[in-house]
Amino acid sequence: MIGIVAAWRAVAAMFILNGALFGIWASRIPAVRDQLELSHEALGYGLLFMAAGAVCSFPITGWLTDRFGAVGITRVIAVLYTASLILLAFAGGFWTLAAYLFVFGACHGSMDVAMNAWAAEVEQAYDKPVMSSFHAMWSLGAGLGALSGFAAVQLGLTVMQHFLVAGGVVVGLALSLSWVRWTSRQSGPKKGSVFALPSGALVLVGFTAMCGALGEGAVADWSALFLRDETGAAESVATLGYAVFSVTMVLFRLAGGFVITRFGPVATARFGGVCAAMGVFAVVSAGQAGLALAGFALMGIGYAVIMPLAFSRAANDPHVPPGQAIASVATLGYGGLLIGPPLIGFLAELMTLRLAFAVLLPLAALIIVLAGALRRAD
Repeated sequence: MIGIVAAWRAVAAMFILNGALFGIWASRIPAVRDQLELSHEALGYGLLFMAAGAVCSFPITGWLTDRFGAVGITRVIAVLYTASLILLAFAGGFWTLAAYLFVFGACHGSMDVAMNAWAAEVEQAYDKPVMSSFHAMWSLGAGLGALSGFAAVQLGLTVMQHFLVAGGVVVGLALSLSWVRWTSRQSGPKKGSVFALPSGALVLVGFTAMCGALGEGAVADWSALFLRDETGAAESVATLGYAVFSVTMVLFRLAGGFVITRFGPVATARFGGVCAAMGVFAVVSAGQAGLALAGFALMGIGYAVIMPLAFSRAANDPHVPPGQAIASVATLGYGGLLIGPPLIGFLAELMTLRLAFAVLLPLAALIIVLAGALRRAD
């Protein structure tokens, strides 16, 4: 078995890659929308295809991960995920964008399940809560990806040029850092449906994860448009919304291990719900970009540990194999993406994007109510 620090670095590289590719895409959503002349509603439908691809991939990847091991599956999907990002730049209309977003979402979701299963193995080897630190690396990658969008706009790069250069650099670095020897758990084929939904205690874990994932997805998909359309920010400033959100998320996720050990997962999750609610209120109330950016920063703190706690709880479930447990929670948790960002698009078309963002407020409150489900199973 390799050194535990090297194992952490390898998994962290995969989380950075996954986040960076997502952040690169999120930062150029306004450019893609303008290029294809899409309305808020049409963009919402396109994001629905992305979410559908992710949700369809979760249970299949969970089965593959348990069957063949998390390490190999993670690396293969990392390459496919990078290729799917570049594919998005070839979209010439709504339907080609929708099809490519389905593939992009499927690759993103597949890698999410596999790398979290690998992270759970390393966390168990550490024998202390480090899952939050891996998700901090995801947020770091997402923030760097979003900042690359800011740089690309300043340099006048097209979406294609941006995706090719940034995607190629990130996947090359991540694969080189992840190339360590690690023997993943593998299991023989089991009877039963591959498409398993969470059951028992994992249902509430999944619902808690859904509230956090929906908020994360809303900021990723709509923060740039919110800043530009609702506060009048320039396009370069608008790309900073997701970057600010990601930075605060990184910082709190890095501190997450200490906070969870000191106060426990339930109290930590409830604190997150309070911060998320305050952040949503600030964003919805903002008349200028500064206050909205502060709200996105608070939301980053609020949502930071919700998904890490949910995945850690799922991976340590005493009744379900880790890959299947993580996939089932991801199916329900990220299933919120099927109704979240698209719903915001539909509501923005009917009312305003500002009022549409207010739907995140009761979901943040729900995190506070359901936080008890994240208590570590005995």
